[in-house]
Formats: sequence, C-alpha cells, structure tokens
Amino acid sequence: MRLVGNIIWFVLAGFWLFLGYSLSALLCFIFIVTIPFGVAALRIAFFAVWPFGRTVVPQAGKGVGSTIGNVLCLTIVGIPLGLANFKLITVSLRPFGREIVSVDEARRRGLAPQVTF
Repeated sequence: MRLVGNIIWFVLAGFWLFLGYSLSALLCFIFIVTIPFGVAALRIAFFAVWPFGRTVVPQAGKGVGSTIGNVLCLTIVGIPLGLANFKLITVSLRPFGREIVSVDEARRRGLAPQVTF
C-alpha cells in the first residue's frame, strides 16, 4: 500500500515539491550564510519525493543551533519570510474554494488581505 501511495504522491505532487525545495536549497547554497537552511531544504525535498513509510523524528543534540534557525521569523530579517509561510499554511490546509489573487485585487473585491508584503 505504501508503494502505491508513494507512486501516486510522486506523480501528483512529490516531483514538484522536490523540484521546488531543491531549487530553494540551491539558492541557499549560493548565499554562504544560508547554507544550513539549504541543507534543511534538501532534507525536506527528499522527504517530499517518497513520504509514505517514513516519518520525521527529532535529532538528539541539535538544540541551540536548530532553535535559532527555527525562530528566524522572530528577527527583523525573518519576519516577512515567516509571515509568508503563515499565509501558505492557510491554503495548504484548506486548498479548495480558495483563489490566490494580488493584494490590490483583494482590496478591489472588498476583502481584507491576510498578510501584506
């Protein structure tokens, strides 16, 4: 059953998620400071290809460094990135009946944009 789930997943979403996370990792590798985030993006990319039958577990001894990286959106530089991720959560958890439009279009329709940047 896992094999069937993984094949369907790969065809419908896994390949594109892998491609997106891999390109993000490549971009992170270009900027020396963001290499740790590139490594994390590659880890997610390979998980996104074949997720059924695998799980995510915490790594022992990865406390302070990973905590700093995980709270990046609390910094001045990371706030816009964190807010963008929060916007993606909404559409990821409730994808149907949603439309992605520009902030200007949302205002024209009389709707309040979630987060604007």
